[in-house]
Amino acid sequence: MDPSGSALVTGANRGIGRAVALELGRRGLAVVATVRDPDTAGPLVAEAGAAGIALTVQHLDLGAVTPLDLPADLRVVVLNAGTQSGYLPIEAVPLPVVRDLLETNFVGQIAVLHQVVPHLRARGAGVIGVITSSSVLVASPFYGAYRASKAAMSAACESLAVELAPFGVTVREILPGPVATDGLAGSEHLDAVALPPYRAAAERMMASRDAVRAAAVTPEAAAVRIVDTLLADAGPLRSACDPMGDDLLAHWRATTDQERLDRDLARYAPAGDPSP
Repeated sequence: MDPSGSALVTGANRGIGRAVALELGRRGLAVVATVRDPDTAGPLVAEAGAAGIALTVQHLDLGAVTPLDLPADLRVVVLNAGTQSGYLPIEAVPLPVVRDLLETNFVGQIAVLHQVVPHLRARGAGVIGVITSSSVLVASPFYGAYRASKAAMSAACESLAVELAPFGVTVREILPGPVATDGLAGSEHLDAVALPPYRAAAERMMASRDAVRAAAVTPEAAAVRIVDTLLADAGPLRSACDPMGDDLLAHWRATTDQERLDRDLARYAPAGDPSP
């Protein structure tokens, strides 16, 4: 794809979204960066201005999506905004937390698609990139509600890709592994550790975070790969943006459901552990 026209990036004030917005701008696209709180966008606007990037900011709250001002030459859409919480076993995760995860990570994304899809379809060209998570590829305990909200969008990407292909619009799902963001740091403590039946498993998982942290790439490195994927003329529906994500996706493609479940049972519930 010729990097011209405009791009829309949600959740662009920090982390992966911020890095993707700036990288798209460096490639030559004018960027519409959406943020939940426009007061937090000052540093992004300043950095874009210093780099000569055409960037404007719009408000977007995925919990209550309002109309966006979409540029006429919109060609690239990156759905990056989302939330993480509720690191508890399924039996204990509060229903309001589940609803918030689904409202933000699924329903809110669909609400944005309601606005951008007709625009791209009418133009007969464009690409939609959806940032989900490589966690959907691993049966990690205590991440079930979060994984489910991301898996819902993963399923939606499949249908969307089939729906939009006849109109010249491409869909790409990007499944990041560990990227050094606030989200990664916030996922290190598992509330499940306070629940006696699950304490041992939660403690083992938290003790393993050094390896995850060591494998993390910078948001800027992830953004280069994400933008390369979005601007490529051809490629798979699903891809990653870091080495661990690459490995998880390759293993997911090469194994059966049962093989992956057996791997995760061995990883998270070693033989000899006492029953709850």
